[in-house]
This record gives sequence, C-alpha cells and structure tokens, in this order.
Amino acid sequence: MLVDDARIRQINRDYLDRDRPTNVISFAMQEGELLEGSTDLLGDVVISVETAERDALEAGVSFHSELYFLLLHGILHLCGYDHERGTEEQARLMEAREREVFVQIKREFLAD
Repeated sequence: MLVDDARIRQINRDYLDRDRPTNVISFAMQEGELLEGSTDLLGDVVISVETAERDALEAGVSFHSELYFLLLHGILHLCGYDHERGTEEQARLMEAREREVFVQIKREFLAD
C-alpha cells in the first residue's frame, strides 16, 4: 500500500506504538491470526511515498529506485529477516541479502 506521511504515522502509532512517520512498515500474516486459505500470503507492506521521496533526494537516487528498495526491504521482513529486533549478525545478513537482490532489481527494472 502506498500512503502519505500522515497515514503511515497513524499506522505506526496504532500498531507499533511509534508516533512518527516512517518509510516502510511490514505486517506478516504469520504474526497475527491467519485467515483460512491465506497461508500462501506473506503479508502487507506499507510505504510512505512522501518519506520515500525525501529519502531518494537525500540519497541521490531516483524515486523509483527508492520505492523498489523499500518494497524489497519490507518483503525481506515478511520473509523473516529482522534488523531491528534481531542480533547484529541477523542485521548484517538482511543487509547483505538486500544488496544482493537489489542489484538484480536494478539490472532488470531500473536500467536506463
């Protein structure tokens, strides 16, 4: 889901007790009650377009590149990677996987 800063701040506050906007939030289906027949779904990824735009400008990358990166980051969380609550080693593994997959994404979808 693509939202603005106000909406992601509300989601962040209501579900994660963090009263501030953020760039991406993931909600894994495995963490909550599973609906019957939904076991193939990983979950939801919510991205703030406004924050992504600011982050892209700050990093000197295209807006589309930032959106792809945030989607990848969110999906990796849904796949069990965790850089926030896990160990330093788990954070390094997630960052390495992000780099590895993002190179492929850039090659396939962001080539000029």
